[in-house]
This record gives sequence, structure tokens and C-alpha cells, in this order.
Amino acid sequence: MADLAQEYAHLILADRHLAEGRQRVADLVADIERLSRQGHDTTLAENLLTTFEQTLVQWEDHRVVILDAIARRERSAR
Repeated sequence: MADLAQEYAHLILADRHLAEGRQRVADLVADIERLSRQGHDTTLAENLLTTFEQTLVQWEDHRVVILDAIARRERSAR
């Protein structure tokens, strides 16, 4: 049962990371829009945004792995 508790702890952490990551992406999008309106080159910021978005996809995939592990552990605990 400790393994199941650990998986739930991992899920909580993954959810927190995803929420924080989504906020960072939203903040960066707003920054890019502001900088663009001011006439600044946003190439590097846009590249960073792409990296952040790719990271979020990986974190979302990792969350699915955690959910699968929880489901397996719950089935085996029955």
C-alpha cells in the first residue's frame, strides 16, 4: 500500500508541475505579445515558448504513466 501512496504523491507533484508550467507558458505568451507590440525581436522568446510547450507535453505524458501505475496498483490490491 505504501507504493500506492507514493504514486499518489507523485501525481500531486505532477499536477503541481503542470499547473506551474501552464502558468509559465501563459506568462511567456503575454510577454511575447507585449514585446512584439513594442517592436522587439521575439525569436528567442518564441523558441523558449516552444521548448516550454514541448516540456508540458512530456509532463502530461508522465502524468498518464503515473495514473496507469496507480490503476495497476489498485487492481493488484483488490
